Amino acid sequence: MPDARTAAQAAVRASLTADSLSLAAHWIYDVKAIQERFGRVDRLMDPAPGSYHKNRRAGQFTHYGDQTAVLLESLAESKGFDASDFFRRWKLLFSDYDGYLDGATKQTLQRIDMGHGPDASGSGSNDLAGASRMAPLLLCADLDEDGLARAARAQTRMTHNTPRILDAAEFFARSAHALLRGLGPVEAMQLAARADYMDLPVSDWLEQGLEFAATDTVTAVAHFGQSCHVDGAMRSVIQIVARHRDDPAGGLVDNVMAGGDSAARGLLAGMLLGAAGGPEALPGTWWDGLQRRADLEGFMGRVV
Repeated sequence: MPDARTAAQAAVRASLTADSLSLAAHWIYDVKAIQERFGRVDRLMDPAPGSYHKNRRAGQFTHYGDQTAVLLESLAESKGFDASDFFRRWKLLFSDYDGYLDGATKQTLQRIDMGHGPDASGSGSNDLAGASRMAPLLLCADLDEDGLARAARAQTRMTHNTPRILDAAEFFARSAHALLRGLGPVEAMQLAARADYMDLPVSDWLEQGLEFAATDTVTAVAHFGQSCHVDGAMRSVIQIVARHRDDPAGGLVDNVMAGGDSAARGLLAGMLLGAAGGPEALPGTWWDGLQRRADLEGFMGRVV
């Protein structure tokens, strides 16, 4: 079993890798079209012509992954989580961005232009993506479980300031923290579900996700919903983690093949599966294929 620091690093690598793996087929909802166009997406690939990520190539990130990398950079430069520093770097990322801008990003930028800071700039989006970029926070040695939950909520609030998304961020943060302490994926999520959540029906959604653990992921995601919205996406992440706890790579591939917002799901599923599986959880060629690998490794080494 990897130690907590090694597991945290594996979680970050797996989360970012999952986003890049999702790049080619991201937001394609027709699963047959994914199969026909790409085959089985078990390697980093270029996006399809005319995709939402037309300016990206294999080994790069979606706009979710780019934001996750900015959070990692902020943690490295600030020697810990500093919401104001992350806010500044996030604004800089989107000051001249050639990638896709989703609705939450646009709304956040508008609120920033109105003078709102990181506590009030967040959109009213109910997309899981705001919570999905949290994995780098696991590297912060000074954060205990409650501190990690607060930081996860704070980084989410900056762009997605809605109760259910904030609760989802806390749930996945607490799940990840339990994994770093050596619990298994299902046990970690069950423990995290015992915390108090303001708006999210965590116990119900956890039970429903676990009920589908014996079902193939493509079918399960179709049942819960392929979209960005937290109600379907969160239950799908739970299903992916529970079903593929012994096969993290297969889980992240199946996540892509399930279509829809595979990047948001993948960032969180990758975080949990990476934390559980350690450095050997995924093929090394995936991480090596990331275009920013050297930069990312440098940032990871500097977070304390």
